[in-house]
Amino acid sequence: MSPLLRRAQAVVPPDVLPREDVDTVLGQDIDTDRPWLVIVWNDPINLMSFVTFVLQKLFGYSKEKATGLMLDIHHKGRAVVTSGTKERAELDVYRLHEHGLWATMEQAS
Repeated sequence: MSPLLRRAQAVVPPDVLPREDVDTVLGQDIDTDRPWLVIVWNDPINLMSFVTFVLQKLFGYSKEKATGLMLDIHHKGRAVVTSGTKERAELDVYRLHEHGLWATMEQAS
């Protein structure tokens, strides 16, 4: 075996960390089994009727469901409007931002 090949093999780690160890090493707490929540926050700009309209348009909610979520946003300061995969939550947050609503996402606890 050539010295170059021996040196290359010595550089390659003998074991690869399992996924959960990699997340721990990187300081992340990621659990793919927990859904991501999309939260819409109250703001002093958008009218309540507009928030209701956006929730109906983007997520296909009935007027009653959209109104209930809007009232939670207005009275409680926030409401979870959707949940799912990280990719879907990112898309939903993007779409809400495009309509001028303040939205964030977080992984369910």
